[in-house]
Amino acid sequence: MAQSGVMNRTTPRIHGLDTLRALAVSLVVLHHYTLFVSDAPTFGWLGEIGWAGVDLFFALSGYLIGNQIFKALGQPEGLSMPRFYARRLLRTLPNFYVVLALYALWPAWRGTTPMLPLWHYLSFTQNIHLEPGTAFSHAWSLCIEEQFYMLLPAAAVFAAWLGRAGADANEGMRWAWLALLLGWAAGAVARATIWQDGQHASNWMHYYYQNIYYASWCRCDELLAGVALALLKNRHGALWRRILGHGNALFVLAAATVGAAFWWFLTDHYGFAPTVAGYPLLALGFALLILAALAPGSLLHRVRVPGASNLALWSYAIYLVHKQVSILAARPLRAAGYGPGHPLTIAVALALSVLAGWLLYRVVETPFMRLRARFVPGNGKLAGQGLGAEA
Repeated sequence: MAQSGVMNRTTPRIHGLDTLRALAVSLVVLHHYTLFVSDAPTFGWLGEIGWAGVDLFFALSGYLIGNQIFKALGQPEGLSMPRFYARRLLRTLPNFYVVLALYALWPAWRGTTPMLPLWHYLSFTQNIHLEPGTAFSHAWSLCIEEQFYMLLPAAAVFAAWLGRAGADANEGMRWAWLALLLGWAAGAVARATIWQDGQHASNWMHYYYQNIYYASWCRCDELLAGVALALLKNRHGALWRRILGHGNALFVLAAATVGAAFWWFLTDHYGFAPTVAGYPLLALGFALLILAALAPGSLLHRVRVPGASNLALWSYAIYLVHKQVSILAARPLRAAGYGPGHPLTIAVALALSVLAGWLLYRVVETPFMRLRARFVPGNGKLAGQGLGAEA
């Protein structure tokens, strides 16, 4: 989620990516309302499949962060890992710390949901064997992204070193693609093994979420798909341009692939086959959507959806606060006779979620992004080169 907020104002906005970010946060908000507020199919299949918005965020993060890293590595100055990590931490930590403080210090905010030991949140290891139903549980996905941010630069620098050290200039590239393929295979094998091991679990749903859905080693498919797009763009430019020349075909293929993945999960979300192969299919569909969003001739690229750019800017903040805001907003309305399925309750909860996200964006995120733009303007080793302004 963290890639989708403030962007450098000098960087041209890509409306297709804004649309995808807005779609991702909207899906997640609807899903969490269904899950934690209404406990009913309030938004039909959209609310049921809305968890996939997190996977779309993963794919976007993989592409945007991978693109920054590979672009910097392709420059003579190279990638500055301290600068990269400084930019990432300034981007993700301030909002997170403020919302974590609300959960930790304001009991009325978290309600009856128990807090995990604070170090789980601060170390971004909360998602590992996460106990469902604990406070700030939806930050599990941010944990996976933070782990990704920490590991990807080192892996990319190592692959680049292999290319420079080897006799064959393409050796590093082959290692990079092999690592991506092995990552997808490892995720599928991990999900298959853990799924089989849990067949006799006393609480299957609890087991599934704790050991498969929240686990870093089971949920890397979309992140790797995004990284693959970034690698293709930065190291295979001619092929990248040929692919982007078929924008509307990419959009149609993306819609068909995502639709097939959605149908599969809606039909049998927790079955063996969708657990093993459904996430790679979803990763492929979202990768195609990103390609369509970047292709100049695509409808997704050209059409500017009203409000999407604002939702894209505020999406990280909205993601952090929306669940608890919706829960708290629905309580007095329920007492007044407006149940969670009433249009008034839905409208108030969703509007307050966006408002709270905007407030967090303005008060916390924006000042820190200005500090980042001033003191850490890019990921490259030259301070002023400005690489990585996309995120």
